Amino acid sequence: MGYPHEKLVMVLDNAGWHLGKSLKIPKNMRLLSLPSYSPELMENVWDALREKSFHNRVFENLDHMEQHLLSALREIEQSPDMTKSISGWPWILEAVN
Repeated sequence: MGYPHEKLVMVLDNAGWHLGKSLKIPKNMRLLSLPSYSPELMENVWDALREKSFHNRVFENLDHMEQHLLSALREIEQSPDMTKSISGWPWILEAVN
């Protein structure tokens, strides 16, 4: 499934296998690399998703799983308290102040 009319940002953790020279990035996508030594940010997002939205779940197919993931991400996005609890690391808070 593509998203040709959406602006997309993919966050990367700078792992060697995420850096490919032949990768063709669509015009509507931006790759955003996390600062060095900051993997805890993405790990906390995935932990929150697994704990709150994906525990003991089986999906009929990949499309259903994708829809559930989008719904869970929207829930995080629309909850400032949840977002702060997941991403309120000192190095992030200092960067935006």
